[in-house]
Amino acid sequence: MDATPGVEDIFSSGPVTGYIGFDPTAPSMTIGNLVQIMLLDLFQRTGNKPIVLMGGATGLIGDPSFKNAERDLKSIEEVNVNIEKQKQQCKKLLDFDSETTGASFVNNYDFYKEMKVLDFLRDVGKTLTVNYMSAKESVKKRMETGISYTEFSYQLLQGYDFQVLYETYDCKLQMGGSDQWGNITAGTEFVRRNLGGKAYAVTTPLLTKADGSKFGKSETGNIWLDPTLTNPYQFYQFWLNSEDSEVPKLFRYFSRRSRAEIEAMDVLLIENPNEVKRQLAEELTRRIHSEEALQSVRAISELLFGKEFNESSIHTISAESIHMLKSELPVVSIQKSDLEKSWLDVLTEGSGIFNSKGEAKRAIQANAVQINRKRLTDSAAIAGTDNILLNNYIFVENGKKAKYVLQLEGEI
Repeated sequence: MDATPGVEDIFSSGPVTGYIGFDPTAPSMTIGNLVQIMLLDLFQRTGNKPIVLMGGATGLIGDPSFKNAERDLKSIEEVNVNIEKQKQQCKKLLDFDSETTGASFVNNYDFYKEMKVLDFLRDVGKTLTVNYMSAKESVKKRMETGISYTEFSYQLLQGYDFQVLYETYDCKLQMGGSDQWGNITAGTEFVRRNLGGKAYAVTTPLLTKADGSKFGKSETGNIWLDPTLTNPYQFYQFWLNSEDSEVPKLFRYFSRRSRAEIEAMDVLLIENPNEVKRQLAEELTRRIHSEEALQSVRAISELLFGKEFNESSIHTISAESIHMLKSELPVVSIQKSDLEKSWLDVLTEGSGIFNSKGEAKRAIQANAVQINRKRLTDSAAIAGTDNILLNNYIFVENGKKAKYVLQLEGEI
């Protein structure tokens, strides 16, 4: 963690107003953004007032920080849609109703929408020298490959944001990820030079993937908070499959448990790492999605891997669980009329799960084939309609790893 000198002292005189900015360059936040949301959550739970600054203006520009190339520019319409979606995510994770510490949304587009270009150059652009801006590490890396004036000016916008919030909301603290240190300290300079005030900065280490890259909205392999981009099962599995060595850090970033509880998890991690990861996965899936989504995730996990799940349990599976299952397994479409045929025909000619009837027979004789978790022992048995789940699906397994969803179409 990096911080400007004296930041601890500002809390001695009472609650502090602080903010973190979020650029709406995608329709959802990622778990990288969740680190910052959790920082605001902790800030709020310790009696302070958070501001969520939505980058309606900066999102139109693009932050060059530690990027290798220019970002694609977003339209105003796209940015506004993204803002609304991200606001809904924030409302689930922070308290916006408290009279004393309630969080608030501010859109920095409001700071600039009436500003004329000459006003910007005189009032904003005059604050920092090109030398100062170029010396920032986030910009320096782009000087060799090239950086447009548009992205170069991003630092001015973020700096001015802090000035406006300081003036309007008595906001003395800006927080963010470590890649934002240069932009945030530019804001403290705006407050010092233009208002004669004292503002402070705190940054936290970025959450990174195994290859060291961050979970940014423009990166690949992200874990999104939106269930249409990363469904609850995929979200749950991410935490469950975390490296053991990463788990203590993840608990400290994302759990709302007490320090004593988290330290107890450190001890349990040595003895039973899977249990610790399960608890983390359940806590976060419940908070980001819902209790209902977590129950669906548990059902899918039991269906795919549970030893106790059986042919009677599967008929209680929900539509949401089936939807998640379809995103994880190959989906094979067959006609409902195919169910009038033998399973041997359905598994070969109907679905193509097996390349030949001989191959299918051998698998059935070896007790490798299950239909909705029930062993298939008679290859000549008629498939029938008793195995249909939610009127449209059948779960088929060939051994431990080859699993399929049969999606039924038409009428029988």
